[in-house]
Amino acid sequence: MIALAPTAEAASAAPAARRAARYVVETTTDWSAVSAGWTGAGTPFQETPWLDAWYAALRERPGLTPLLVTARDVASREVAVRLPLVLQRVGRRCSIGFADLDLTDYNAPALGPAAPRDAEGAAALWKAIRRALPPADLVRLTKMPLTLRGRPNPLALLPKAQPCALNGNVVVTGEDWDGWRRGLEKTVRKELERSWRVFSREPETSFEIVTDPEKAQRIVDAMEHQQEIRMRAKGADYALDDPDFARFYRTLIERSLGSGEVLVSALMAGDEVVASLLGIRDAETYVMIRISNASGRWSNCSPGRLIIERTMAALHAEGCRSFDFSIGNYDYKRRFGVTPIPLVDLTESLGLAGIPATLRAAAAGGLRRYPDLDRKARNLIGRLRAPKVAS
Repeated sequence: MIALAPTAEAASAAPAARRAARYVVETTTDWSAVSAGWTGAGTPFQETPWLDAWYAALRERPGLTPLLVTARDVASREVAVRLPLVLQRVGRRCSIGFADLDLTDYNAPALGPAAPRDAEGAAALWKAIRRALPPADLVRLTKMPLTLRGRPNPLALLPKAQPCALNGNVVVTGEDWDGWRRGLEKTVRKELERSWRVFSREPETSFEIVTDPEKAQRIVDAMEHQQEIRMRAKGADYALDDPDFARFYRTLIERSLGSGEVLVSALMAGDEVVASLLGIRDAETYVMIRISNASGRWSNCSPGRLIIERTMAALHAEGCRSFDFSIGNYDYKRRFGVTPIPLVDLTESLGLAGIPATLRAAAAGGLRRYPDLDRKARNLIGRLRAPKVAS
């Protein structure tokens, strides 16, 4: 464990406070010390169910120390932002980032009532937060939306915020589900109808939102197996079989399936999992986080797209209106008519060792402001890295 304050304070897990002109900032390594009062406008990934499972499953991962930050307005004592962070040491390098490890699709502060709405206030807030951070080489905050529930993300207002290489993908259906569905390309709509006919005429087939925790765990077990087979067949890296990551998803389901904040949906043929989808829900918003299908003989009914459409229809009937396909620009998302949502990164050096990474991030972010040039640069880098074939 890396101490964030004098040893006596760290041992007691009491938050350490340091004052700035406009904000007072508290830090702690103990999620349980702040979880009860953890509220604020962010994304579903900054809500208690997600963070509770994340810190429970990963807090003791080697080289990683939880870092919970709360900034308050000095005058009113109201919360400005809460930041779910970690301090991560790899070799001799130490960096600060969000509680992510590529499990969290969107990172953001949870905004309180005193969150600044302009660049001047954001700069004052960030100055106070930086002063309160423990010693590290670098702070890197990635995949942040520009707005959070209609409010500006103050970290996105900072001058060093740069365009992210990734973007979100969102569908807003409105109240009329059938009207939205008719707005899809005709070929997409007809293919979904055909897929359901092909699937449903097979024996013992069904679609369901799974409410039984034990069954949900079995389906996620099948999801993991299907995903691994698919990724290995493509020759791609597959990291979700990491025991800590597997424990995270199981903890998430154990703690939040019953409340409806975590959802598992599935296409079943008897006891066989044909396709499954894991997502999180926050009021009218549903975010898809993991999807898999059995492929093989089921390929003719496009089970991946079908599980998405069936899940969306079921949740729309329950009041969901925004369906977030999350990061990653895949063709199947385009077929559902997603709208790209820009994200930003913030990288700052906290010591000499962090300067090279900061300069690289600034150069990459600056290049992304010019999409055509960025695309040409990526193509060139890809050619240079491609293995040469001997003649």
